[in-house]
Amino acid sequence: MAQRAVGRPGPELTPTPGYDGSLGGPSPRRHAGIVTVMAQTYVGNFAGNFAGKNCFLTGAASGIGRATALRLAEQGAELFLTDRNADGLAETVADARALGAQVPEHRALDVSDYDEVAAFGADIHTGHSSMDLVMNIAGVSVWGTVDQLTHKQWSSMISINLMGPIHVIETFVPPMVAAGRGGHLVNVSSAAGLVALPWHSAYSASKYGLRGLSEVLRFDLARHRIGVSVVVPGAVNTPLVKTVEIAGVDREDPRVARWVDRFTVYSVTPEKVADKMLAGVQKNRYLIYPSNDVRALYLLKRTMWWPYSAAMRQANVVFTRALRPTRH
Repeated sequence: MAQRAVGRPGPELTPTPGYDGSLGGPSPRRHAGIVTVMAQTYVGNFAGNFAGKNCFLTGAASGIGRATALRLAEQGAELFLTDRNADGLAETVADARALGAQVPEHRALDVSDYDEVAAFGADIHTGHSSMDLVMNIAGVSVWGTVDQLTHKQWSSMISINLMGPIHVIETFVPPMVAAGRGGHLVNVSSAAGLVALPWHSAYSASKYGLRGLSEVLRFDLARHRIGVSVVVPGAVNTPLVKTVEIAGVDREDPRVARWVDRFTVYSVTPEKVADKMLAGVQKNRYLIYPSNDVRALYLLKRTMWWPYSAAMRQANVVFTRALRPTRH
């Protein structure tokens, strides 16, 4: 039977499909008391589509961010966009407006710079109401073994992939809470935020952190009718794949180029990720899987640890043979 939030009137609540949104994952329905109540959120913020909703997106110049912005534009959302690539951002803004969408504010900035994010947020909130949907999509990637990664590479993963979303959250989520209209927060993590992909230690440090942050906020923000989703894509055919930095490895080496091309063959399109992501938001999913291979691998990790461990060891061997650091 549906329950209502304790101590305040409001629409009926529907239990979430499982706190991790996956097949076979634990469901809040199996737990009693406060855990069940906290795991529930109001539904209906995005019933039907996103028309007229204030939507803030990072990483809008290319890849998943651009694809998502244009999908939202097609549905009549009001877009507030940012990316550090000014030219790519301007192109996305023009294309969104050509689709009939309103783009009241956009700005080229670096999400790792809190002052830039906060200034943009202040300008937005001066002339507009709070956001209905906040999407942290911007990110960078570096692969490498711990003996090859530099301090700068470690630092950039954390400052952009983890602190960047935190800067957005602390700027845009409190006004959502104060407005009392509910809404949704989306953080794009990665398959590398779920499983131990080879040579991904620095990247995984940021993406596991983002997933952990998202899980806590899922429960913290439920009382405010703000849902939280974390997206865990695997290979996605974006410019990031072509430009990913591999510590100690010559990207121009034909063997490396062939390996990266092979990686691209199994990738999904940014448009598919955008569609899965927006559908997941409408269903208030916690974990959103753009492809079934990531879902299956995470299920293997959670239910069959030893086979998973053997698979990861073998993957590490294959990866290292293919991308052996350049010897000087």
